[in-house]
Amino acid sequence: MNAPFQASDSATADTTAERPPLNLLIAAPRGFCAGVDRAIEIVEKALERYGSPVFVRHEIVHNKYVVEQLKAKGAIFVKELDEVPDDAPVVFSAHGVPKAIPAEARRRKLLYVDATCPLVSKIHRQAERQIEKGRHIIFIGHEGHPEVIGTMGQVEPGQMTLVETIEDVDKLPFDSDEALSYLTQTTLSVDDTREVIEALEWRYPNISGPKAEDICYATSNRQAAVKELAHDCDLVLVIGAPNSSNSLRLVEVSERLGTPAKLIQRASEIDFAWLEGVKTLGLTAGASAPEILVREVVTALRQHRHITEREITATVEKMIFKLPRQLTE
Repeated sequence: MNAPFQASDSATADTTAERPPLNLLIAAPRGFCAGVDRAIEIVEKALERYGSPVFVRHEIVHNKYVVEQLKAKGAIFVKELDEVPDDAPVVFSAHGVPKAIPAEARRRKLLYVDATCPLVSKIHRQAERQIEKGRHIIFIGHEGHPEVIGTMGQVEPGQMTLVETIEDVDKLPFDSDEALSYLTQTTLSVDDTREVIEALEWRYPNISGPKAEDICYATSNRQAAVKELAHDCDLVLVIGAPNSSNSLRLVEVSERLGTPAKLIQRASEIDFAWLEGVKTLGLTAGASAPEILVREVVTALRQHRHITEREITATVEKMIFKLPRQLTE
């Protein structure tokens, strides 16, 4: 009786040989931060407690995969509060909202849950305190980003001025002795923001800044991890949405170090022509991208290249944020 067919070592070797070798360096930390974890769990807990549908004002986080998963569970995403029925629960996104939004929800007696990241809420409180002290706020951020809209909406119009670059600082109309303070968006480039702050402090020596850096720990850590691996890579892939500020910053960090980088949302967006001549590839994910998309990319890469995978760890994150009491009591 013939023995069952078994692939020979040479056959296996031939299959491997068809795929060129690729060193894959995966950044750590990467992907979900504590604020994103909390925001997603808030929507899931709201669905469990109140039933479907639960309305969500704007994307809960900037990731299409996450949004589609929550839609499948019964979440309905809307642009504005007037799209929410009077008897339906609504969740505010992790990016934060202007004061007028919860005020309108209270006026309509809506059941709402605020999923604003606690680190963004901290900046909202700082803005209020600076105004109470009679200071005009210079806010460093990207125009049109939901977090910027939410933070600037914590104060009256005209009490906060947005700047993005050193050139914007040069155009500010304030005298050097005016009472000023500055705050920053949480998802900015650490290096670029430092340069803007230095320009502000040079032009306005008495300007008041926060005691601790406003750029959140997750943004800083993910940028540090890219810096750890980029110099050893021929190319870096960043998993994230095109409207995700922290993901775009990871691309910029790599490119600033001289290593080309590509932003992709999923494995299906990889153009494998990018990998021609690439011996070492870096891989990371923005703070709104789930780990399942990282593994999806690794699986896709394995179909084309013989992968040697190694994780490059810049730091270990242990941050956890509590859920709102209305979902836990």
